Amino acid sequence: MPSPEPAGALLLCRAEPAVVGPAAQLLRERMVLARAGREWSVLVPETKPWLTAEESVERVLAGWAGALAVGAPWPVLALWWDADRSGFTLASGFRRPVGYVWLANGTPVGEHEALRTFAARLGLDPVLDMQSLEALARPDPEADARVRLRGLLAVLTRAGLTLPAGLSPGEPADRLREVARVQPDGEQVDWPGWRDAVHAELDVVESSSIGPWLRGPKARCLAAAQLAAGAPLALYGLRRRSAGWATAGVVLLAHGALGFAYDRVRAARAG
Repeated sequence: MPSPEPAGALLLCRAEPAVVGPAAQLLRERMVLARAGREWSVLVPETKPWLTAEESVERVLAGWAGALAVGAPWPVLALWWDADRSGFTLASGFRRPVGYVWLANGTPVGEHEALRTFAARLGLDPVLDMQSLEALARPDPEADARVRLRGLLAVLTRAGLTLPAGLSPGEPADRLREVARVQPDGEQVDWPGWRDAVHAELDVVESSSIGPWLRGPKARCLAAAQLAAGAPLALYGLRRRSAGWATAGVVLLAHGALGFAYDRVRAARAG
């Protein structure tokens, strides 16, 4: 009997599931969403596009994380692993994503500065948490890549993250999917069509602290920036045949177009 496909992935969002769900719909990928502690949510992919596309699980997850974070006020942490390597990518708004990689035997091959940036963007303790993160960048013959990712998650528990039992780094994607499906608060995230997805996201955003950004000069500036960034990103993804970056570009374009449209509708109703 062939061994299970070793690649797997998790998307950790620093926001409540009610906020993450509508944003995740725009990825147009089937996922299971569950709570992962105080103000954290986890998305478990139901599909495995890295098996059919010309992209690794690392690049697919980086694209998804960027697409989720670019239109949201909360960061997204993508954890990924395969037979050869494991690592993470942290996406936050329009800032350049930061990531780190370990070989299967736990050998660190990332840049030390990436861990400092990671800690700063998540608001981690610059002393206690950084000491733990720095330990993950030092050679340790008894720590393989799976242990390294667990060490990373242990640091994040001090920031409120608590993954449901069974959603552990290193597990194959099929196992993660089955565990996520049986979570008491787990819910399916499907693509409902543009109209329902847009309405759901607007309901969440209007009730949040960024509601004022939906209308007026700030909203128009933000929409213009999203369109300006989305077009070249989508073209880059298409040229490189990168589904992740193409998705990020499309999501940016959708957010920008929606921003202009919503501002006009609100202005017309007010008038």
